Amino acid sequence: MSELNAVRWTSYNPVRITAGPGCLADIALALPATGAILLVTTPGFTKRGITARLSGLLGDRLLVCDAVTPNPELEDVDALTEKLQDKGVCGIVALGGGSVMDTAKVLSVTLPCGETRVLEGVLRQGRARLWRERLPVVAVPTTSGTGAEVTPFATIWDSSTASKYSVTGDEVFPAHAFLDPTLTLALPATETLYSALDALSHALESLWNKKRSPLSEAYALQALDYAADALPALLANPGDLANRGRMQQASLMAGLAISETRTAIAHSISYPVTSLYGVPHGLACSFTLPALIDLYAPTLPTGRIQAAMLRIRALLKTLALQDEIGKYTDAESVIGKVDLMFHPERAGNFAQAMSKDGVIRVLQDSF
Repeated sequence: MSELNAVRWTSYNPVRITAGPGCLADIALALPATGAILLVTTPGFTKRGITARLSGLLGDRLLVCDAVTPNPELEDVDALTEKLQDKGVCGIVALGGGSVMDTAKVLSVTLPCGETRVLEGVLRQGRARLWRERLPVVAVPTTSGTGAEVTPFATIWDSSTASKYSVTGDEVFPAHAFLDPTLTLALPATETLYSALDALSHALESLWNKKRSPLSEAYALQALDYAADALPALLANPGDLANRGRMQQASLMAGLAISETRTAIAHSISYPVTSLYGVPHGLACSFTLPALIDLYAPTLPTGRIQAAMLRIRALLKTLALQDEIGKYTDAESVIGKVDLMFHPERAGNFAQAMSKDGVIRVLQDSF
């Protein structure tokens, strides 16, 4: 496309990727041979025996932090940093979904800096960024949505001010990602859906993005193709390992796309929807996708991008997203917060100019 050819672009992604059923067995090869290894995960993986499995692979040098909750809070991560700074951690394993990945990636840069209340100072008070070093993170995604295993940013929430922050930079990239689809087989139907919606939103957001490049476009289109095939199959048959792998790789490729472009207007709209109404991130950043496709796709020439968007529009229509978002909030409440939906680093990435009235129309069409 002519507008794409005129864009100056660059790409960098240093994450080594290992994928395939059972690949978790090789995780020790990706970590420092000596020193403490911090496992960041959730209580569910300890209950299901995965923590014990990793302990068997890594030995008694494994330190377990299995209390991560959705949408990691600034205060909690600062407290974890203070608690762990004298433990001699030399590497981190992040086992879980996006919140686990975000927590681990932030700890990888706060632990080496030797300071306490790091996020308080940098994010709340606006002090200069304190991290110049990082601990290697081995990311093991157990959902198929965030793509956080290959992105250079992590999200931190501050419920005291209903704020969302991004910790970004090359230091935040994981060192290695292990995609073992067997770890996603136990994912409940709702989490399978919401995480897949997150991946779809990443791919679409990177396509209607001012920073789109030939490389990010290729990743995004492949992600949409994989997801469009895999998601309906998984909703019908959650135990389909081959489609679990395809959905996992769709998430990965969408993550590779947004690591270059960042996200855009759908994510900008989503942040107050999550922070104020508790809407899970995957749903919050996807319930507006049909309306945004209807707005953007007709402006494109006939071709692969438009066809991919229309295919996803048809898929989304079958998922009753209006019913899903209605479980948490309503149109009047969300439209009342429209002034909070212009996150400057995200709304500005949308390839079209978007006014307040335009966002209202998108919201009205999404309920």
